[in-house]
This record gives sequence, structure tokens and C-alpha cells, in this order.
Amino acid sequence: MENIVIVGSSGHAKVVVDVVEKQKKYQVVGFIDSYRDVGESTLGIPVLGGEGDLPNIIKEHNVKYAFIAIGDNAIRHKVFNKIKSLVPDLSFCTIVHPAANIGKDVLIGKGTVVMAGAVVNPSSVIGEFCILNTNSSLDHDSTMASFSSLAPRVSTGGGCNIGEFSAVSIGARADASVFIL
Repeated sequence: MENIVIVGSSGHAKVVVDVVEKQKKYQVVGFIDSYRDVGESTLGIPVLGGEGDLPNIIKEHNVKYAFIAIGDNAIRHKVFNKIKSLVPDLSFCTIVHPAANIGKDVLIGKGTVVMAGAVVNPSSVIGEFCILNTNSSLDHDSTMASFSSLAPRVSTGGGCNIGEFSAVSIGARADASVFIL
């Protein structure tokens, strides 16, 4: 298993940790969170430092990947830019829960999480750093631009286009005639 750090350590990060552990592909060595003290923990996983500490943390813990577990799309983008300026070569992993259903001919960008019960139907394209939350559904031939998100129980029709930084709220439904900005 490759070592990763999770950026952020609140509620969304807890769910991401659960997905990582069930995926059994990565080992979470700690959280990166500038708003918490080093040594505090969430789910028994320690906070190792803030974004500025990443270069040393990567070396010390043999970190291969990071994952930004911040639910707000705009803040996730801001944190991504900060990390890339500090550690330009750091790679970001994609996390898919084993209970998600991914169809044929689907493209999923780096830094994206697909949670339990999510369905991504054939020929859909998901950008980078997106969130497909619990029991959400992205139907066939749909597109999610980078840094967008589907909340729990969101359901889209085929051919739906979800714009960059868009957040589709809990239980919403959108069909192909909708372009969400």
C-alpha cells in the first residue's frame, strides 16, 4: 500500500478515510490541517501539520499521494493551488468506494472521490477534484467539470453537464436539459 496524507480533517475527511480503508489501496499516515494542532487526531489518525509542513511530512513519512478532503468546492480549489505551489510534484490519488457502481467508458479525474452507493453510468466524464457523494447518480453521457460536487442522493439524467465549482444539493434531480453552473 502507498502512503497518503488527507488534507482536511473534519466530517468530509472522515468519510474519505472510510472509503480509503475499504478500497485497501492506500495507507493514511495522517491529516494535513492548518486549523488544528499537531498531534490532535480524528478517527485515531494524527494531524501531522499544515500545508506549509508538507515538504517535510512527505519525506518523513514516505508519502506518495495526497487527497484533499474538503467539501467546499472553491476552498478545495484554493487549497489545491496552495499545495501545488509548495510541492509541485506531489501526486493526487482518486478514491472509489468498492460499493460504487462505475459503468463502461467512464473517465474519472485525479483527486476525485466516489462514495458508497454512487452510480456513474457509461460514457460519463468526471473532472479533477470532484465529489460524488453517498448514493448519488451521474447518468450516461454526463459531464462533471473539475471541482464540482454531487451531494447525497443527487440524481441526474443522461447528458447532464455540471459546470466547474457547481454544487448540486442533497436529493436534487437534474435532467439532460440542465446545465448547472
